[in-house]
Amino acid sequence: MRLPRRYFQPLAIGAPEPYRELPARLERMIHFIPPHIEKVRAKVPELLSQVDVILGNLEDAIPADAKIAARRGFIALARENDFGQVGLWTRINALNSPWALDDLVEIVGEVGDKLDVIMLPKVEGPWDIHYIDQLLAQLEAKHGLRKPILVHAILETAEGVKNVEAIAAASPRLHGMSLGPADLAASRGMKTTRVGGGHPEYKVIADASGDRERASAQQDLWHYTLARMVDACVANGLKAFYGPFGDFSDPVACEVQFRNAFLMGCAGAWSLHPSQIAIAKKVFAPDPAEVAFARRILEAMPDGTGAVMVDGKMQDDATWKQAKVIMDLARQIAAKDPAAAARYGL
Repeated sequence: MRLPRRYFQPLAIGAPEPYRELPARLERMIHFIPPHIEKVRAKVPELLSQVDVILGNLEDAIPADAKIAARRGFIALARENDFGQVGLWTRINALNSPWALDDLVEIVGEVGDKLDVIMLPKVEGPWDIHYIDQLLAQLEAKHGLRKPILVHAILETAEGVKNVEAIAAASPRLHGMSLGPADLAASRGMKTTRVGGGHPEYKVIADASGDRERASAQQDLWHYTLARMVDACVANGLKAFYGPFGDFSDPVACEVQFRNAFLMGCAGAWSLHPSQIAIAKKVFAPDPAEVAFARRILEAMPDGTGAVMVDGKMQDDATWKQAKVIMDLARQIAAKDPAAAARYGL
């Protein structure tokens, strides 16, 4: 644990100072690509006009005999492209794997100046963050990096969920967290093989009433964990993200799951397939009617104090804060997307 007075001091001589506030970036989707596949890397210039974040995946879904090729492929795509306002991330292998150390050492050494975020899988406690925090500071100092590389934790074990508040407060290097439902399900011994989304047998039913059919409603397996993660992130100035939705054949269910996460406070979600990019753009953006109403609240309460009536509904400082969240996001999206700017009247 770092004392408050030393919290924002670099952990290595010559390393850049940690951010006191996260850079203001639009991150509606974190788009995963397998960098060991050359034809996929060739599509990166085209993807840069469509996504907010490109992530080179080195961990799950990369075969063991392709791990080194994936690392080298990520370094190549980082060198070959100008990412502009698009975030460049990588998901390294877990810290208990034989590849994690070389992932960090080689990537930071060769393209650390272009890298924005390292996604760290299977984070179980603040000790995992402390380890990578110190190591990254040493590598940043060694290679003369001028901006800190952030760390994004994946919450995908029962122990990680138990320690989520301590993880969120572990370091100023933290960017945020993503929910990893598949590994979390295995860690908990949950009886599902789905990657994200609900389960038709996880439901509530109405009381029996004679011979009438009992109404039922499917429930969300991940609501509790997602809510805990959002609270831990927001309390520490971090961003929360929904992770993967694995059924590419069901865009409607994907949209519903993403929207639930958006409404609960998530900034974005993972896109594992190109079809999910458009879904994330649609979902992780406020409705134009909500933006218009939020603007009216802010105009009626310029300093955020007092109470006013808008369309017969009372608005006060709490709803002013809600309106500001919506307008700030709309302005971020409008700055990147002229079509959205027109829809929002910005």
